[in-house]
Amino acid sequence: MKPTKADNTIDEIHEIRFEISDRFDGDVFAIAQDAARRQAASNRPLWHPKTTNKPLQPGGGSGVSELDTSSPAAG
Repeated sequence: MKPTKADNTIDEIHEIRFEISDRFDGDVFAIAQDAARRQAASNRPLWHPKTTNKPLQPGGGSGVSELDTSSPAAG
């Protein structure tokens, strides 16, 4: 089967990720710091969404009690 352009692109992305990881000895914090430094130096505008993510339930829970024993499980 002949590799597609998408396959080649994915392989290239993996190769670049390995190069970046090797450059920073796999230190994700250092990689993020470098990315932030390069972004700030680029003077390119950043996109900021107009809304923020908010939990659907107050407190971020699912609204279902984990220990609800008020009714037997349906069988």
